[in-house]
Amino acid sequence: MTTTETLPASAHEAPRHLTGRLRVILAVLLVAQFMLAVDFSILNVALPAIGDDLGFPLAGLQWIATAFALCAAGFTLFFGRIGDLIGRKRIFLGSLALLGAASLAGGLAPTPEILIAARVAQGLATAAATPAGLALLTTSFPEGPLRQKALGLNGALMSAGFTTGAVLGGVLTDLLSWRWAFFINVPVALAVLLLAPAVIAESRPAARPRLDLPGALSVTLGLLGIVYGLTQAGEHGWTHPLALIGLLAGAALLIVFHRVERTAAQPLVPLHVLRKPTVAWGNLLGLLAFVTETSLVYLLTLYLQKTLGFSALAAGLSFGVLGLGTVIGGLLAPKAIARTSVVTVLVGGGLLQTVSTAVLLLLGGTPASMGLLLPATFLGGVGNMLVIVGFMVTATTGLPDHQQGLATGLASMSQQVGITMGTPIMSAIVTATTGGVVTAGAVLHGVTVAIAANAALVLLGVLIAALFLRARRDRAHT
Repeated sequence: MTTTETLPASAHEAPRHLTGRLRVILAVLLVAQFMLAVDFSILNVALPAIGDDLGFPLAGLQWIATAFALCAAGFTLFFGRIGDLIGRKRIFLGSLALLGAASLAGGLAPTPEILIAARVAQGLATAAATPAGLALLTTSFPEGPLRQKALGLNGALMSAGFTTGAVLGGVLTDLLSWRWAFFINVPVALAVLLLAPAVIAESRPAARPRLDLPGALSVTLGLLGIVYGLTQAGEHGWTHPLALIGLLAGAALLIVFHRVERTAAQPLVPLHVLRKPTVAWGNLLGLLAFVTETSLVYLLTLYLQKTLGFSALAAGLSFGVLGLGTVIGGLLAPKAIARTSVVTVLVGGGLLQTVSTAVLLLLGGTPASMGLLLPATFLGGVGNMLVIVGFMVTATTGLPDHQQGLATGLASMSQQVGITMGTPIMSAIVTATTGGVVTAGAVLHGVTVAIAANAALVLLGVLIAALFLRARRDRAHT
């Protein structure tokens, strides 16, 4: 079945430079994506204050983060496809309205139950808004330098948003109240909702195919199982029954999903798209990029607070250099891609991140180690953002506009699952290494082992980019 798209005029005219309208579109979409990234980490520092204020049991505190992460990661691909079918702009605006309402409810929540419900709604809104916003970005900017520049800025702000959330959460909790970590979303969502309808054109297929409900259910439940299993492994260890049940059930459902897609008349994810090297390897690289850098923030938070004795606010502020590195990496990436190639940027950025992460193995137990940590995290942020922009360009290149919702849904899923997976994986390594001991020396040892695993994962991404993407590219030119 062939479809046509309702697209912005810019997508057809392929302008060489950013016009005034494109600048406004870019600003609106980037502000929204930055806000969504902030939500992943803004409550981490505030969890103890929330528990004291609302009477959360200690074991239930983790569900403030887990409820959000489960929904944000599990439903991304499903909502990305829904945006393809009924209109990405419609999904984008509706999800931002839900995010604003859920944030208001969370800020006013009088009980733990209402707060968790608000976090679930925030997660669902994020799962819908992220791929829709990214699809609007890729269909608003033609493939080539303009799209690479837009994706570079988007990636920089997404990554910077994660680190900014850690800092902002500490500042708001210390100076005002944890409730402002919710309230801050409301005016931002309202501003985007007021501007977006006037500047962003709808993007949707002319013919609406049927929704692959068995595929949607199996992949969503499968991802929920995997993410739940990983969060339980991070809290209780890899052999805990809940971790094993979640991981095994999730893996089984993803196998079911693959089989469903082989026979579906109108599959949620056509298998020929997954067989594209750029889609398959690009998304694996994206998954590794988000697993490693976001979990490194967690590891260094443990190190700064448990080994060096920093306050939550001081630890959060220490990540400012990492955020600066990601912004610079996002600005450099499009220029580097234009002058070399996507594969060169993926390999070079990955090597820079690998070396910068490996240097952190030399961290000691005194504040003098900050002289090593700060430049290493800055350079690691630059390298990680080069990889992230390279992944976004790779994973969304070579597909027609009517499949950009699918492409960006897959890319967003890799991003959300990577952010969600990283911390529990590294937490499980630390827990297994320390045996639950939380002395300064034990935490330093556990963090060091986890940093070594982190660096190994980054190096794996470098090898994948160098061997598989380069080989495929060279073969295409022969």
